[in-house]
Amino acid sequence: MDLSAINPVVLTASLMVAATPILLAALGELVVEKSGVLNLGVEGMMITGAICGFATAVETGSPTLGFLAAMAGGAALSMVFGVLTQFLMSNQVATGLALTLFGLGLSALLGQGYVGVKPPATDRLDLGPLADIPVLGRILFSHDLVVYVSLALVAGIWAVLRFTRAGLILRAVGENHDAAHALGYKVVRIRLMAIAFGGAMAGLGGAYLSLVRVPQWTEGMTAGAGWIALAIVVFASWRAGRVLLGAYLFGGVVVLQLNLQAAGVAVPVELLSASPYLVTILVLVVMSADRGRAALNAPACLGRVFHASS
Repeated sequence: MDLSAINPVVLTASLMVAATPILLAALGELVVEKSGVLNLGVEGMMITGAICGFATAVETGSPTLGFLAAMAGGAALSMVFGVLTQFLMSNQVATGLALTLFGLGLSALLGQGYVGVKPPATDRLDLGPLADIPVLGRILFSHDLVVYVSLALVAGIWAVLRFTRAGLILRAVGENHDAAHALGYKVVRIRLMAIAFGGAMAGLGGAYLSLVRVPQWTEGMTAGAGWIALAIVVFASWRAGRVLLGAYLFGGVVVLQLNLQAAGVAVPVELLSASPYLVTILVLVVMSADRGRAALNAPACLGRVFHASS
C-alpha cells in the first residue's frame, strides 16, 4: 500500500470533474421540483444525453455540438414526461420511473454502434497565467468550459429563484398552483418550461460523463448518477448551495476511492466502489436532520396534479 502516490492537488482538481455530471443533473431537477413537479426520470435523461452527445460528437468531430445535442435529447425526453403528466394527468412517480427505463433501453439501442469508439477531445479553457498559479492554478483554472458553466449555474439559479420575478413565479407555482392560476399565471406552461430545463441539464450532465469524465460509450454508464442527483436535491432542502456541496462530496469520494484502489488499500473493492453512494447519503441525511426546517423548504405542491378547472 503506497498512499504517497495520492496527490492532493490532482485529487481536488479531479473531484470537480467527477462532480460536474451530478451537479448539472441536480440543478436541473432542483428547478423542476421548485415548480411543483417530481420527475424521477433523471437517470433516463442523463443516459439519453450521454449517447446523443457522444454520437453527435463522434459523427461531427465537435464536442460542442455533442453537448448541444445532448441538451436537446434530454429536453425532448423530458417533454414526453411533461405531456404525460401535465396534459394527460398521469402519475408523476410512475411516469418518471418509466422514463428512466425507456431512456436506458433507448440509449442501449442507439449506442450499439459506438462501443469502443473514441470521441473527439474536449479542450480545456485557456485561462492564461491563472492556470500557472501554484496549487490553485491546477485545482481551479485548468478545467473545460462545462465545469465553469456548472458553477455559474449554481449562482445563477440561486439568484433567479431568490431575487427575480421569474423565480418568484416559479416558486409560487410550486407552492400553490391554484393561487398562481387564479392570478393569471400559466401553470402548465411554466411547469413545462421547468421540465424542459431539467431535461436539458440532465442531458448535458450525461454528455459530460461520456465525452469528458469517461470518454467512451458504455451501456448503463450513468450507474445510478441520476438517482444520486435526485437524493441530493431532496436532502439539500432544495437549496442550490447545498446541491453544490452534495455533488462535490460525491465527486470527492468517487475520486478518493479510485485512488485508494490504485494505492492497494486492503479494503474490498466492492466496498470502496459503494462508498461514494453510502457517504453521500449519510452526510446529506445529517445535513437535513432538522425535519421541520427541511419540510418548510419543500415545495407544497410537489408531485400534485394541477387541474386547470380547479
